[in-house]
Amino acid sequence: MAKDFKNTFTFIFFVLAGIVLGGFIAYLCDGRSYVGWLAWGKSIGFDPVTFDLSVLTFTLGFKLKVSVAQIFCIAIMLIVNNRVIKRG
Repeated sequence: MAKDFKNTFTFIFFVLAGIVLGGFIAYLCDGRSYVGWLAWGKSIGFDPVTFDLSVLTFTLGFKLKVSVAQIFCIAIMLIVNNRVIKRG
């Protein structure tokens, strides 16, 4: 049971690290002529919708932006995750 928790935790950690690192790399590469393609990405989702019930205000929205650098970093982090799990 503890090993399953550890494997799940390391998986989530490495995926989140890949997302953050990829976003940072995409930010740094944006506007550069030779690596600008790493910052290319698409956004999906919908704009926030607000429901005002005078006592309660509820806002619902979702937006996801994925860049090429994030996809590469997530793939690299998944490989690193598999190697870390095999060692442990």
